Amino acid sequence: RLLGIGSTGSPLTNEGFRWVYGSIKDDIWLASVSGGTDVCTGFVGGCVILPVYTGEIQCRCLGAKVEAFDERGNSVVDEMGELVITEPMPSMPIFFWNDDDDGTKYKESYFNVYPKVWRHGDWIMINRRGGCIIYGRSDSTIKRMGARIGTSEIYRAVESVQEVKDSLAVDIQDKDGNMRLVIFVVLNKEIDENVKEKIRSAVREKLSPRFAPDFIVQVSDVPKTLNGKKLEIPVKKILSGVEPEKAVNIGSVSNPDALFEIVQISKEGIFKSTRVEGSVA
Repeated sequence: RLLGIGSTGSPLTNEGFRWVYGSIKDDIWLASVSGGTDVCTGFVGGCVILPVYTGEIQCRCLGAKVEAFDERGNSVVDEMGELVITEPMPSMPIFFWNDDDDGTKYKESYFNVYPKVWRHGDWIMINRRGGCIIYGRSDSTIKRMGARIGTSEIYRAVESVQEVKDSLAVDIQDKDGNMRLVIFVVLNKEIDENVKEKIRSAVREKLSPRFAPDFIVQVSDVPKTLNGKKLEIPVKKILSGVEPEKAVNIGSVSNPDALFEIVQISKEGIFKSTRVEGSVA
């Protein structure tokens, strides 16, 4: 009797779509949704009268003028861009509690990139039929040699390796100012050079050699929020020297021990080295 399934918290992979239709029901309505706690609703989501395509969110929600902007503030189609809201939404907040009289924190949070346009901090692609793909947080995007990629694409490559159960990717600056890609992995065995090479090879083959990780570090778990999102930005801040209590609200972390494990690893200073494990050549 099951008619529909909703999915949110992080982008649903192509494999996730195929599993639902192959293992649960071949005529079910799978509605992948993406929105924001700050607006108490979705930006893009499902529509029962539209077809479902693997890897896509079906459409933009009613009342949400969602567009993808390039770096110059132009609306683009069939290209990855910043998820922006170009018209007011019914549930959009209008101020922050105890903000300055002129709303400084509110403006800096959403309107400091595109004037009078809400920038939510996600990468999105809107295709010509109106379908949407969310690639992850735009402020955690990995940039290498002039190219940029969403972390969800890195996870898809890394987690295709049989030994990898979960992963988290961040890029940080070493002591010489070079950006280094760090991938934390949860494995079903102890890490060794063979597993590391499998991960590097998967990234090179499925993405590009330029995104081969500089450091691959085994951890017991990936730190996540209470609703299952990987804590990419807080981890990046912690590895860059920010105190944990300033990088994240511990009360919003579902598995604090996983975060503290990375805090301990960061204290060892291995990521500040110019020595790299991987190869970007």
